[in-house]
This record gives sequence, structure tokens and C-alpha cells, in this order.
Amino acid sequence: MRIRPLQDRLIVKRLEEEEKTKGGIIIPDTAKEKPVEGEVIAVGPGRMKKDGTKIPMEVKKGDRILFTKYGGTEVKVEGVELIMMKEDEVLAIVKK
Repeated sequence: MRIRPLQDRLIVKRLEEEEKTKGGIIIPDTAKEKPVEGEVIAVGPGRMKKDGTKIPMEVKKGDRILFTKYGGTEVKVEGVELIMMKEDEVLAIVKK
């Protein structure tokens, strides 16, 4: 991909939710909510403090994260829908 986030921003690809419930009921597209889980595609270098020191990012490329429901800005890059957000909109890193 030809996109690189700046400062403390990151680019996330939403992970699709299951189309069936555990009981086997198929959920129609109109009833689905947007997932709040995604995979980090790219990470910026980090935020700068006023004294010029850099605060490194905790989130790394390839991490699976949970983020705020209405967080970030949706962008379309090379036909793929992505979300650009600040690191403080990330709620947790999901461990495998």
C-alpha cells in the first residue's frame, strides 16, 4: 500500500464479523453493526512532545485491536476501505 500515517496515527482494516450466530441463524447485512475490531496495517512514527522528544507507539503493525465504535476517519485506498485513527482511539490490543 502506498500510504504512510504521520505522527501518532495508524491505519486499520476492519475485521468482518461472522454472518451466523452460534445457533446457526444467518444475520442479514441490514442488521449487522460495524465491527470494532481490526488489524493494524500501518503505524506512524509517534507523537512529539513540546521539548522535541518522541513518544513511541505502543501499537505495532499486524496487531489486532479493539477501537471506539465511532472512532477514526474512513478512507478508501486502492479500492480497500480502511480507517485512519489516532492511537488514543485504540481501546485494547487483542492477544492471540
